[in-house]
Amino acid sequence: MTQDNTNKHSLFSTFMQAIKGGHEDFTTGSIRKAIFLLAVPMILEMLMESIFALVDIIYVSQVSENAVATVGLTESVITLLYAVAIGLSMAATALVARRVGEKQINKARSAAVQALILGVLVAIIVGFLGVSYAKDILHFMGGSPELIEEGHGYTQWLLGGNMTIMLLFLINAVYRGAGDASLAMWALVLSNGLNLILDPIFIFGWGPVPEYGVMGAGIATNIGRGTAVVFQLIILFSGRSRIQLFLSDIKVEADQMWNLIKVSAGGISQFLIGTSSWVILMYMMAKFGTDVLAGYTIAIRVMMFTLMPSWGMSNAAATLVGQNLGAGKPDRAEKSVWTTGRYNAYFMGVVSVFYLLFAKTIIGLLVENPVVIDNGALCLQVIAAGYLFYAYGMVLTQAFNGSGDTQTPTRINLVSFWCFQLPVAYLLAFALDFGPLGVFIAITTSEVLLAIISWVLFKKGKWKTFQV
Repeated sequence: MTQDNTNKHSLFSTFMQAIKGGHEDFTTGSIRKAIFLLAVPMILEMLMESIFALVDIIYVSQVSENAVATVGLTESVITLLYAVAIGLSMAATALVARRVGEKQINKARSAAVQALILGVLVAIIVGFLGVSYAKDILHFMGGSPELIEEGHGYTQWLLGGNMTIMLLFLINAVYRGAGDASLAMWALVLSNGLNLILDPIFIFGWGPVPEYGVMGAGIATNIGRGTAVVFQLIILFSGRSRIQLFLSDIKVEADQMWNLIKVSAGGISQFLIGTSSWVILMYMMAKFGTDVLAGYTIAIRVMMFTLMPSWGMSNAAATLVGQNLGAGKPDRAEKSVWTTGRYNAYFMGVVSVFYLLFAKTIIGLLVENPVVIDNGALCLQVIAAGYLFYAYGMVLTQAFNGSGDTQTPTRINLVSFWCFQLPVAYLLAFALDFGPLGVFIAITTSEVLLAIISWVLFKKGKWKTFQV
């Protein structure tokens, strides 16, 4: 066997090892292999999520422009829930990874349970408000009366069934912190695979199922995610994961809960800043009309197709930082971050060139309205111009979060989004009459600023001594 064939065989066997999973020790051995074993399932996990988002909008776009805009407005609101879910997830990943690195599996299990209890409580409150005030939420976001009438059922299903979102995020965060990235991947494969099958059935009414329109997308999403959550819980309680739960573990432990709240508070604030900024940007875009809003929504969905895998690679950095700090190896943790950032930059650089050259063609494959295509393509090109900065910004942010230092990214987000992005977007779009282009420019430049600030603060190294 030649050297090239040997290398290919080794790469394939490592790839299969990453897919199948196993209880690996990521605090020793090759950093490149550790990144590969964690990043491959995380990238595939996020790729499945972005494929679903893209196909979902293709189905919905066949219903009406109002349906597409409804999805955009609802998701801009539900990202506030994502902020809580992701914030709790960051804390769960950081605490579980640190305890696994310290070889304290019992404490890792306790941290996982407290995260799930807290997530369920939040989901119950959000679900009640979402079902009760769906029309008011769409009205507040600037939706037209026709849009509200057609789309409020979708909003009710998405917000009312938010517990499936919350638990899917949190349990996968536990898997990632433990190093069981492949289990998180398979949970999303199941969830999104079901969504892709059920979407057209409920949206267009196949067989005995009536036609629900855009609301059908919400029904399909809840069934898919709910099934995946059942799968996750079976794995957690059956012992297939490194973290096995027992019924006796389901209780509130004040010290662990408080520690989780402290760490997650920074994560929640961090994402509330970012996502509330996105909500306000969506509100600004709604001022330019439904066609412009639809173009922006479709472009964001297309970008998620590549940002999600990049986010998956960044999650690998978070796990490596947490476990290696727990094992008392801060230098190995830092090297893991820079190596992951470099790989992420290679990927994002290629994608940015592709989007810059073929933006109109890509958007045109999803919708026929020329106004929607023009605005979607413009959004795609302007935002893709900053992708190299996004690559490092995402990895560095997750590195802070993986160490348990969720406060530093919160302050960075505050400066980049609230103090810079929103004022610049308003100034360019309305005061200087740049229109939608002004919003797109503000998004790109704020992400560049975020990456630069993150780089400077990460180099100072205070995250290495952060205690959780």
